[in-house]
Amino acid sequence: MLDVHEERFAVQILRDQIGQHVHPVHRLDKGTSGVLLFALDRETAALVSGAFERQEVLKRYLAVVRGHPAEEGIIDHPLTRRFDDAERRSTTPDTPPQDAVTHFRRLATTELPYQVDRYPTSRYALVELAPETGRRHQIRRHLKHISHPIIGDATFGKGRHNRLFTELFGVSRMLLACTSMRLTHPHTGEELALAVPPAEDFMRVVTTFGWTDALASLSRA
Repeated sequence: MLDVHEERFAVQILRDQIGQHVHPVHRLDKGTSGVLLFALDRETAALVSGAFERQEVLKRYLAVVRGHPAEEGIIDHPLTRRFDDAERRSTTPDTPPQDAVTHFRRLATTELPYQVDRYPTSRYALVELAPETGRRHQIRRHLKHISHPIIGDATFGKGRHNRLFTELFGVSRMLLACTSMRLTHPHTGEELALAVPPAEDFMRVVTTFGWTDALASLSRA
């Protein structure tokens, strides 16, 4: 499921492909590529949605970020609730920040001979992320919190770095991908392992930076 603005579009595409109505189960922010999960009936959609709410679904993301973060770490930073433009804001008082935890691991790094900030070169990294909770824009906001925003993120990123990647690689969206998801089938109890490679524009950056071995090591893990 894409963000709220494109939800209907994604549902219509899949419905037309399989000739059957589908029910979106989870959300990906606009510009994020990767695994989309749908159910064929409302009952199953509710059961799987419950698994997401209980944090029983294991998700893995890849992102290209500014700078060189630590080799690994945990971002434990509560987040306030955010609303999409299309959502109607409640008149009730603002809720307190919600617990939000994201695990990350640095997979590869590079340094480009371009002065974007105050330094003569610019550093970037490929990061694997595993959100423990599912707050809105959690990964994007957490990476901004540790000063390593995602390339292409127009809301939480850095415009100058985003423009550099557009000029060099033709990237016009966020370099964030949901590459794998593990969950239990709500009816059979079977473990479902869903995986997709990053999108073509994401892989173009990975190949240029020589990060393909880092991705290959993930698939063998």
